[in-house]
Amino acid sequence: MTSLLAADAFAGRTIVLVGGGTGIGFAVARQVVAAGGRVVLGGRTAATLERAVAELGENAAAHPVDTSDDASVARFFEQVDRVDGIFTTAASYVTGPIAELSLEEAATPFESKFWGQYRVVKAALGKLGPDASIVLMSGAASVRPAGDAPAYVAANAAVEGLARGLAVELAPVRVNAVAPGTVDGHLWDQRDPAVRQAAFDFYAGASTIGRTGTEPEVAQAVVFLLLNGVTTGSTLFPDGGYSLR
Repeated sequence: MTSLLAADAFAGRTIVLVGGGTGIGFAVARQVVAAGGRVVLGGRTAATLERAVAELGENAAAHPVDTSDDASVARFFEQVDRVDGIFTTAASYVTGPIAELSLEEAATPFESKFWGQYRVVKAALGKLGPDASIVLMSGAASVRPAGDAPAYVAANAAVEGLARGLAVELAPVRVNAVAPGTVDGHLWDQRDPAVRQAAFDFYAGASTIGRTGTEPEVAQAVVFLLLNGVTTGSTLFPDGGYSLR
C-alpha cells in the first residue's frame, strides 16, 4: 500500500507499540518508521520481537512485556526514554454467549483488553510528552455486535469510555480509540481456513464495501489518530460500514 504520509511525519518522535511485533501493531510500526519515526515494540515472545526489529531496522527497539503483570509493564517503561505515542493491541480472551461462558471466561476481555491497556497507559504517564497521543484498541463490536458475545461487546465499549475519560484527565495529551471490524491478517491467518472463509464471506455481505479490511488500512487509521492534533476523545471505526446496510 502506498504511504499517505510525508517522509518526515514522525521525525523525532518515539511511538510505543505493545503487541507491535505482528498484525496491526506491526503494520503501524512499518508506517511510523517509513515516516522517519522511532518505534519501541513490546510483546511476550522474544523471537517475534527480534524478527520485527530485524525487518524494521535501526529505528526500532523491543523489550518483552506482559500486560497482565503490573511489574512487567513497569519494567518495560523503565527502558523507554520518551513516549510521543502509544498504541497497544496485545490481548488474549475468550468470547461466547452468556449462557455458555463461566464468569471467569466472560471476564477475560476485561482482564486482558481493558485492564491491559489501562496498565500500559498508567505506567507510561511519567514518560509522556505534552503533545503525546494515545490510541486504544477497541473493536466495532462495541456498537455493532456480530454475534453472541455480550461481555466482549461490553469490554470494547469500556475501552472507548476509557479513551474519553483519559482525554479529559490527561489533556493536552490526546487519547482516542480505534474500533476495526473483521481484518484480513495475522489473527485470522492462524484459524481454520474454512472458518476464516465463512467469516469473511459473512462480513463481506454485511459491510457496505463488500469486503474485510486489511492491516495496513487499519494502521492508517491509527496513524491518523497518532498525528492529528485536534482529534481527542473520539472513536474511529475502520470497519467497512459493517451492519449499515
